[in-house]
Amino acid sequence: MPEKSDQISAAQQRALTEVVALAPVLDELAELLSGYEVHLVGGSVRDALLGQLAVPEPGGMSPPEAAGGRGTDAGSRADAADLDVTTDARPADVLRLVEGWAEAVWTTGIEFGTVGVQRHGRRIEITTFRADSYDRSSRNPEVAFGTSLVEDLGRRDFTINAMAISLGADPRFADPYGGLADLVGRRLRTPRAPEDSLADDPLRMMRAVRFVSQLGVTLDPALLTAITVMSAELARITPERVQAELSKLLLGAWPRRGLELFVSTGLADRVLPELPALQMEIDEHHQHKDVYSHSLTVLEQAIAQEPAGEPDLVLRLAALLHDIGKPATRRHEARGGVSFHHHEVVGARLVKARLSALRYPKQVIEDVARLTYLHLRFHGFGGGEWTDSAVRRYVTDAGPLLSRLHKLVRSDSTTRNLRRARALADSYDLLEQRITLLLQAEDLDRVRPDLDGNAIMKLLGIPAGPLVGKAWRYLKELRMDRGPLSRDEAEAELLTWWANQPKP
Repeated sequence: MPEKSDQISAAQQRALTEVVALAPVLDELAELLSGYEVHLVGGSVRDALLGQLAVPEPGGMSPPEAAGGRGTDAGSRADAADLDVTTDARPADVLRLVEGWAEAVWTTGIEFGTVGVQRHGRRIEITTFRADSYDRSSRNPEVAFGTSLVEDLGRRDFTINAMAISLGADPRFADPYGGLADLVGRRLRTPRAPEDSLADDPLRMMRAVRFVSQLGVTLDPALLTAITVMSAELARITPERVQAELSKLLLGAWPRRGLELFVSTGLADRVLPELPALQMEIDEHHQHKDVYSHSLTVLEQAIAQEPAGEPDLVLRLAALLHDIGKPATRRHEARGGVSFHHHEVVGARLVKARLSALRYPKQVIEDVARLTYLHLRFHGFGGGEWTDSAVRRYVTDAGPLLSRLHKLVRSDSTTRNLRRARALADSYDLLEQRITLLLQAEDLDRVRPDLDGNAIMKLLGIPAGPLVGKAWRYLKELRMDRGPLSRDEAEAELLTWWANQPKP
């Protein structure tokens, strides 16, 4: 096995090679800013060391909606094609020098010293050396420009993001805080005392557990202690920024590791208290599975069903949260045992409330809540006792979430009883076969009554109003129960129903 020094040397060479591959745009930028220090920095360097520096998509990209204000910690953006550059040139000088060279310029982060440009399909954020201090009663840095690269790197979140490569004819690697050794050793540390770094920006605590999930790093003991002690400081951060880090954690390669730290450090108590609440005390007379551990296992099993390279945030959220209604519905039965009646209903409500508080998009909230609500429905299927009507309802209630529901239900089986696990899998195989047969015979993606509103009004001789809706719902229920009807059959059924309705 190579010595660590050999690994570091190889990593440095790989990073320089990656940067050379970007030479046209970076060389041009260095030439534009000749006379100033110019360095590729932060997450761009980290990704180059890992061999993960992205190639831009053909046609380039448009400027982001915001830049600079959150650029203190490299590697925090989802778009890996961004490049971070730092310089001793002031923002006004940068703006003047890139004029006519950049294909697009945006200044939404200029108050933080950041000028964004686009060139050759690359987005580049150019930030003046900073020596920020933070107002610890708020979320915002008090921006002060710095005078040296080392000072600038020292204010960054972690040592693995506090490395730089100078741009120009003779690229040099700068690593004053030992970030490369930490990256090789898969260790996460802060350049300064962790208490000071986290107090400056408490979101770094969420970013730390996110990097555990994304990069497989281990937290330095001092950093772990500081996060545990300071977790309450996360209240200073807006829900939108916390949510972004939580989502990246869930979409990482090792989300279970990140989530376990998220819970054990107390961060989850501030962000997603329903998750640690699953760690319910179990007494010897009322045994049930460890719901917290079960939920993490369901998440892992759901991930295993995703297509390679296509992480699904909605599926992962649903897998993690599908049982969050259990603590509120747990009942100890008189003869021993435990029940969680209607936990899927309670859980769906809790999902909506929590994800709304975290400012998730409306569609994500609705989809995760719907999957939570439906995740137990299959257990009424048994050995195939469902009628075609029940299968239709299962499909139409799931709608476009059916594929995700299949994955969630299969992942929800964590029993160690191999016979029971096989029986559940066989039963779901049978349900999917039934669904396939019905889909071949009927269009279940668009289940509608066999008569529309206009036909209903004409047949019954009634105006638009609540009665039309009532008749429409009756026909839809009939469609669900019996499948497609001919127009004559639908009209006859509707007239029979109408004859028995009280008239106004």
